[in-house]
Amino acid sequence: MNKSRESSTKIDYSIILLVMCLCLIGIAAIYIASLTNNQYATDFLVRQLIWLVAGTIIIIIIVKYFDYDRLQQMAYYLYGGGLFLLLLVFAPVIGIERKGAQSWVGTEAINIQPSELMKSFLIVALAKLIWDHTKKTSIRTLKSDFHLFIKISLMTLAPITLIMLQSDLGTSLVLISIMVGMMFISGITWRLLLPIFGGIAAIGTTLILLVLKSPSTLTSLGFKKYQFNRITSWLEPEKDPLDTGMQLLKSMRAVGSGELRGSGIGYEAIEIPENHNDFIFTIIGGDFGFVGACVLIVLYFLLVYQIIRVALDVGIPFYSYICTGVVAMIFFHVLQNIGMTIGMLPITGIPLLFISYGGSAMLGSLMAIGLVLSARYNAPKAMDL
Repeated sequence: MNKSRESSTKIDYSIILLVMCLCLIGIAAIYIASLTNNQYATDFLVRQLIWLVAGTIIIIIIVKYFDYDRLQQMAYYLYGGGLFLLLLVFAPVIGIERKGAQSWVGTEAINIQPSELMKSFLIVALAKLIWDHTKKTSIRTLKSDFHLFIKISLMTLAPITLIMLQSDLGTSLVLISIMVGMMFISGITWRLLLPIFGGIAAIGTTLILLVLKSPSTLTSLGFKKYQFNRITSWLEPEKDPLDTGMQLLKSMRAVGSGELRGSGIGYEAIEIPENHNDFIFTIIGGDFGFVGACVLIVLYFLLVYQIIRVALDVGIPFYSYICTGVVAMIFFHVLQNIGMTIGMLPITGIPLLFISYGGSAMLGSLMAIGLVLSARYNAPKAMDL
């Protein structure tokens, strides 16, 4: 009896409840999208439910069978397997292209997007890399921190390169956010990180200003005009409201139409392409208004807070690194997806985790949650080693 009670305390029911709430909101939003958008004939709701069940099974497997030792042993194998899947995307017959992006493997009926799974694989591999480096380095110096910075960067660069070849900027940015978050928690000195990231931020700001003020300078450097569209359609969508700026303008109007309490379930004054997927926040904002959007954001903040609590409570650096990577992934997804639908950030192909339709995104997200639940569940046993 005592053993059963002790085991149950290792299950983080708060995280499970929050993820369930988010998934239920997602199911409702996808259903509403099917009522208001005749863009596709596919029954996305049924498919999402199937992927949700599959993701739940994956969580159970991770929690039960991937304890501290198993994750340590499998970290680099998972990373290598993820790279192999990313390479398979380019293989004939197996690789699938959609809307100009070569990002899926499988068949038209059943397929996965390896880049979504790579997020969790990278988190585990980076956690292993940082933990191994920390154990071997008794005294931290600027040189040892620089070596760790290079190792983390190279490990992240490999999947980013393959993903960029698939024309998937959004997922590449997610991997970068994971890398940055885990660098900060790794103990690398600010004397190294501040000038590096400060320089990158300065370069990015300069490029944006050149796109707006002097695009000819960039074209003379080899950039193409179509590469500017992502920036101009974000900052100046009204200049091309029928083409590059149309999606953002419609999205902002749809979210704004909900006002305080929303327009009601199934009502959508403005039809938004992909409103079941990357732009599903327009359903939340339009049908449930500012109140509904705030409830959703609060749920995400509570989830992030609970994962941070796990990172602090378990007292095991390897698990804390994993939790940090998951927090960075969730935070960036939510910030970027909601930000792009209301015009605060440029549009990229990033889903709203647990809400947007997408089998691979759901599997990848639940896999990351499984890693956190595994940390809580298996930490006591790991501390006894």
